[in-house]
Amino acid sequence: MFINIFMTLTLVLAPTQIQADTNNNEAYYQIGEPSRDGIGKFYMGREISHVMGHLGAGWLERPKREREERTDLLLQNLSLKVTDHVVDLGAGTGYFSFPMALQLTSGRVLAVDIEPEMLKLIEQRKSADGVENIDVVLASERSPNIPDASVDVVLLVDAYHEFSYPREVMAGVVKGLKQGGRVILVEYRGEDSSVPIKRLHKMTQRQAKKEMSAVGLKWLRTDDYLPQQHVMVFTKI
Repeated sequence: MFINIFMTLTLVLAPTQIQADTNNNEAYYQIGEPSRDGIGKFYMGREISHVMGHLGAGWLERPKREREERTDLLLQNLSLKVTDHVVDLGAGTGYFSFPMALQLTSGRVLAVDIEPEMLKLIEQRKSADGVENIDVVLASERSPNIPDASVDVVLLVDAYHEFSYPREVMAGVVKGLKQGGRVILVEYRGEDSSVPIKRLHKMTQRQAKKEMSAVGLKWLRTDDYLPQQHVMVFTKI
């Protein structure tokens, strides 16, 4: 998962006040009073959540995760080609990286994360299991560090809502995608109050579509075969 190094300002600003983006001086983000589970930074009306750091690795690898989230169904329905180059963005412990690598007999997985501790866990498992088609990539809070026009699919599972700079990261994703490449965004259903996840760790389809459209991604479809999460598929226009 991505680690958030955005620091709460000593002076709490009103939600209507704008923080200009430091790269292009456009006003993308707002700073306001943080909620219990948020960082007080808002993007397109959504407060960015706190993150799960490397200390949460055990949660990502919990034995009942497959049963609760049906991660097996997600892996079966990614429609990967054996030659694809796939980014696991916010790879964490590599929970999805390793089974995807098995599917990509002539392709590769880029396990991308902002936490060196997570990437170290992936490297250790690669060595132990003899997996050769996973490359670890250290991202920054503003960039996924993906080479331009180099990947076919970018998978984000319960990670996007934690990005400190979602617009910049996703702009980097778009640059990294080949024409016609896909972004598969998996998030807990924000429309469903019965999903037992904190509000800021969920997203609605409407919000996700708005944010992906802002960086030039076109919504293709939303699959709801998982018990608690949307699987939202976008493509590079």
